[in-house]
Amino acid sequence: MAFPMVFLKLANWVLYQLLANSCYRAARKVRKSSQHPSLFPSLAKCGLDKRGSHTLVCDIQGTLLRSQSFFPFFMLVAFEGGSIARAFLLLLSWPILWLVDYELKLRVMIFISLCGLRLKDMESVSRTVLPKFFLENLNFEAYKVLASTGSKVVFTSVPRVMVEGFLKEYLGVADVVGSELQTVGGFYTGLVGESGLLVKHRALKEYFGDANPDIGLGTLSLHDHLFISLCKEAYVVHKEDITSSTIMPREKYPKPLIFHDGRLAFFPTPLATLCMFMYLPLGILLAIFRIIVGNYLPHKFGMMLGFWSGVHLEVKGHKIPPKSNHHQKGVLYVCTHRTLLDPVFLSMALGKHLTAVTYSLSKMSELISPIKTVRLTRDRKQDAETMEKKLSEGDLVVCPEGTTCREPYLLRFSSLFAELADDIVPVAINSHVSMFYGTTAGGLKCLDPLFFLMNPNPTYCVQILPKLPRELTCAGGRSSFDVANDIQKQLADALGFQCTTLTRRDKYMMLAGNEGMVRRP
Repeated sequence: MAFPMVFLKLANWVLYQLLANSCYRAARKVRKSSQHPSLFPSLAKCGLDKRGSHTLVCDIQGTLLRSQSFFPFFMLVAFEGGSIARAFLLLLSWPILWLVDYELKLRVMIFISLCGLRLKDMESVSRTVLPKFFLENLNFEAYKVLASTGSKVVFTSVPRVMVEGFLKEYLGVADVVGSELQTVGGFYTGLVGESGLLVKHRALKEYFGDANPDIGLGTLSLHDHLFISLCKEAYVVHKEDITSSTIMPREKYPKPLIFHDGRLAFFPTPLATLCMFMYLPLGILLAIFRIIVGNYLPHKFGMMLGFWSGVHLEVKGHKIPPKSNHHQKGVLYVCTHRTLLDPVFLSMALGKHLTAVTYSLSKMSELISPIKTVRLTRDRKQDAETMEKKLSEGDLVVCPEGTTCREPYLLRFSSLFAELADDIVPVAINSHVSMFYGTTAGGLKCLDPLFFLMNPNPTYCVQILPKLPRELTCAGGRSSFDVANDIQKQLADALGFQCTTLTRRDKYMMLAGNEGMVRRP
């Protein structure tokens, strides 16, 4: 019995020392910050006029971003670039991270998030996932100061690879100096480079030499005070100044955010991530339940159970007029494309079975679909024959964007549908999720419907617009391109979206580096 008691006492002493030292350091930091008020004016005092020739230096953490913690961005890397297990391990580390000092916290987050991660996976996350969350977290007031200057250099202790792409592409930053990471054979080791974590005031001296930058932005921390004291003018971002008014409106984004990837639809703070993991088992069961009732129960009964499980369907618009008498073809419903479930929810809204044509659809999505789906080949002549045949058999649904778009934009419409039907009904479809996106460009598309249905309260809005008058169709003498463009504009106006000339190929080349073809097993 003596050895176990000695071991327990030793473990208790070690734990006490760790906690005591961590708490002591935390209390010391609080006391120091309270005893040393800022020597520099608030960011609000910085004028924006005649700054075009000035050089600005700042950090992204706590200055350009409203969030004081970088944990959510490491969580995005762990979840989207790594795996759910890596993300769970990072979440488990949070209670310990909360106790230790900043440098150790950063090193631990880097190690858990990036150890064993492929370089190309990190590059993909930094290019397709992080920019959306950076833009939504951007401090609008700090950005206005940044945008007013001619030259911008960011110094940060977070890994350069996480922020450089966003800062240069979206904010026009000339150079980014950050912590470098070790790599071996195309993988990250999770360790910082030989020079260690970047010390900003030292890096600034090495970068500018004897010259002093014109403007420095920082936080209330003593390290930032030392950093910005090397500038001709220095301003501090106060925590109490970060309010809802500092959120950058979408219309003010320096570059439109049209495409982004990743599954998480929320900002993964520690509390939000904990709630997600607690909900996950229930979410999987809910998705399976919703798929079963949608496929195997009568239409009305399935809708009732789906509504009871949290799925919300909002239907508005016009009644469908009878088909034209001069031909026997079905009605062609032309929809915006938000997820693979668009035709399913349209079918539920109309209360009748429809056939959907699509380009890239996984075998799994075909198997669980409660309506008939027909795969197109991207051979224009063959696809036209297929759609003609299906229209002769009944009503048909087509999404001429050819792929989904999450943001309030519509991609260019393919004009093929306009050549095949005279009874055309535009349908404005939009969807809303709170936890998981039901679309992906670089992930497993077969899981798209499952992720959408895993959301606690997924919402679909279906707005049926008036049937296109005959004089506005190809039968009335208009070109198929004019018809497609007019319908795109009608749907964009109905949803409050913007039309673009971007295509499906543009999306996949930007997000996944391929043309997005799904090969059948």
